[in-house]
Amino acid sequence: MAEASAIEREALDAYSSIVTSVAERVLHSVASVRVHRGGGMRDGGAGSAVVITPDGYLVTSAHVVATARGASASFLDGNEYELDIVGADPLSDLAIIRARAATLQPIAVGDADRLRVGQLVVAVGNPMGFSGSVTSGVVSGLGRSLATADGNGHRRFVEDVIQTDAALNPGNSGGALADWQAQLVGVNTAVAGMGLGLAVPINSTTQAILAALMRNGRVRRAYLGIAGGTRSLAPALAQRIGRKAGVEVQEVVAGSPAASANLRIGDIIVEVDGAAVSKAGDLQRLMVEGRIGSKLPLLVVRSDRVVTLEVVPAELA
Repeated sequence: MAEASAIEREALDAYSSIVTSVAERVLHSVASVRVHRGGGMRDGGAGSAVVITPDGYLVTSAHVVATARGASASFLDGNEYELDIVGADPLSDLAIIRARAATLQPIAVGDADRLRVGQLVVAVGNPMGFSGSVTSGVVSGLGRSLATADGNGHRRFVEDVIQTDAALNPGNSGGALADWQAQLVGVNTAVAGMGLGLAVPINSTTQAILAALMRNGRVRRAYLGIAGGTRSLAPALAQRIGRKAGVEVQEVVAGSPAASANLRIGDIIVEVDGAAVSKAGDLQRLMVEGRIGSKLPLLVVRSDRVVTLEVVPAELA
């Protein structure tokens, strides 16, 4: 019994050591953001942001700074800076802001594509106005979809979202989700329910989005108008077409390019212009600026048939 207790203590100490180490390395790179909306400088909400370059660029959630007239960021060391909103991308729920500061301490950036379900993650942010708060948990799921609204009555979907059980509360949005190496792997974006937190992954796709926001203040993106998720193919069909899975169409937006191309709910997209797709993130990565207005062949499984459709992606407004 004594030996078992010692093992438990050692395991707890190891876990605590990792979380403590991550917190020490990440806390100074996470800011509490105060947003001002309307004509004056009255309080318009709060959130978090993460420093990603030493010259003052921070990443946050697009919904944190939506319709903001001004914003400021305060850090754990007591320094506070006014912020300029560089650009926001509602589809990914990511935004870039810049602090009017000479130099800041950036976080190390990781790759969310290397995450595994069950892996330890640490969330750092400013929930409920409590700055520098740290929670920990595990990756509960990968490849989730998060429905959002663009303010004009249109539903959009943030794809490939990370699900975690690390406690998140209002004010955490825009904060850091870090792995055990204290690398940024996600930007906390929403609280979906008790014990359920979501974060936008930081990977090659979202890094390209952040680079476009830093460079141009906006992201030009092709748009199909579907929501979907991974669907495995029946073994015989998978063997016949050489694909194990595809993106099942779960919703088609009325009037969208997908609707014009006669994509239907239940269709499974397995190829886009010859490139295999097996999850929503694969499809999202292909919807780049160069696809706008160009004819795009889709290989689709419909019932037990394989059909080819042609879609012309529009620019996402």
